[in-house]
Amino acid sequence: MPDDRVRLFTALWPDSAVRARLAAESDAWQWPPRARRVAAAKLHLTLHFIGAFARDGVDALAAALAAVEPAPSALRATRRELWRGGIAVLLFADDAALAALHAAVGAVVAGFGVALDPRPFSPHVTFARGARGAAPPLPPPELAWRARGFALVESAPGGDYRVLRAFGGADDAPR
Repeated sequence: MPDDRVRLFTALWPDSAVRARLAAESDAWQWPPRARRVAAAKLHLTLHFIGAFARDGVDALAAALAAVEPAPSALRATRRELWRGGIAVLLFADDAALAALHAAVGAVVAGFGVALDPRPFSPHVTFARGARGAAPPLPPPELAWRARGFALVESAPGGDYRVLRAFGGADDAPR
């Protein structure tokens, strides 16, 4: 990616207790050797993938996102799925506060010329990619998460995440 562009997304970040439960949930799957698991420190719920964005516009985007006032979201895991392409996920029930946050953040991002994903929002945490043949644990998931805020995150070269700004009390966002 050219130096004048950064790769961005917005996301909910779990606090350390929820992150540990998400990691345990991921560990309970049976993974094929080729599965590329998401490191526990990177587990999150993406609100909007922004993609390549002008570096000199990040401050303006962050300032606009700061106007979004998130209400706490009461998230409840509902099921595990293996999506097309071998993407292993934990899905969460619809939550009115989360839906409102997704819409508000989407409106801000779209205002900066970013094309939003046309698919319906499906709140989930990705555990692995390239995981065809993975087997989730049998009992239904029992995981609740009270999210208080969100973050604007850069997906840096090498796969590292760097939080550029946290909003509304985002929990334990990596810095």
